[in-house]
Amino acid sequence: MTGKSPMITLNNGVQMPALGLGVFQASVDETADAVVSALQSGYRLIDTAAAYGNEREVGEGVAASGVDRSEVFVTTKLWLDDYGYDSALRAFDTSLAKLGLEYLDLYLLHWPVPSTFERTVASYRAAEKLLADGRVRAIGVCNHNPDHLHDLIDRTEVVPAVNQVELHPYFIQQAVREANTEYGVVTQSWSPLGGVNVYWDGGRKAADNPLAHPVITEIAARYGKMPAQVILRWHLQHGLSAIPKSVKAHRIAENFDVFDFRLTADEVAAIDAIDTGERGGPDPDRH
Repeated sequence: MTGKSPMITLNNGVQMPALGLGVFQASVDETADAVVSALQSGYRLIDTAAAYGNEREVGEGVAASGVDRSEVFVTTKLWLDDYGYDSALRAFDTSLAKLGLEYLDLYLLHWPVPSTFERTVASYRAAEKLLADGRVRAIGVCNHNPDHLHDLIDRTEVVPAVNQVELHPYFIQQAVREANTEYGVVTQSWSPLGGVNVYWDGGRKAADNPLAHPVITEIAARYGKMPAQVILRWHLQHGLSAIPKSVKAHRIAENFDVFDFRLTADEVAAIDAIDTGERGGPDPDRH
């Protein structure tokens, strides 16, 4: 074990590890082993989604890890095809059965879908029922811009505990983070290393990879760390939760080995300054 993730207290008092493993694009053949590697390296947060097609393998990995279920924070997400009150409740049952779990730690709506926001609201009300029934410990959303978040909070009872959004040094989402903070919502970063710039929509040029940016690589050299470790440290020092994805055991362990150094305020600011303001993934207003 390389250390222990700091914990973030959600707005309902539940404790969530700040650093976790994401399994987006992890194949069914790789996922269980990746989860086992992560949990044996010290991770205690595993993030999946119905749309990823690997919930069953995540559950297998949790069961095979030797780590007690009560110590593992498991997140999954409702996909758009299942939006609506009754269909969301059915989809939750399906996800829970695939995971092989008695309860979920965090259930998220995957996208805001502003064009049919009534269904989003209905889905969130279903999540509120799951929370009230004790079937999930916390509920939240993904990819909600400030206006989406405001509209949802205005029409529902439970303020989301988490808003999981694309966030990395090239897209620092300052307005979203400020809105989340205002509402007491934790910001969680998907694609925290900026990989979305490389793999999404056929990929872009290497210059769009924050891991290769000179500011990042120079700080990494200064500390004897990898660029990914510097970026994850940046997330943590901003009070963000981050869920880097890898299926390689050495990379999974490396991404968790970020608790023995600390960036200076100037270094954090230097990384902030490489923001391009351009997202690499889908636009939440168009999804």
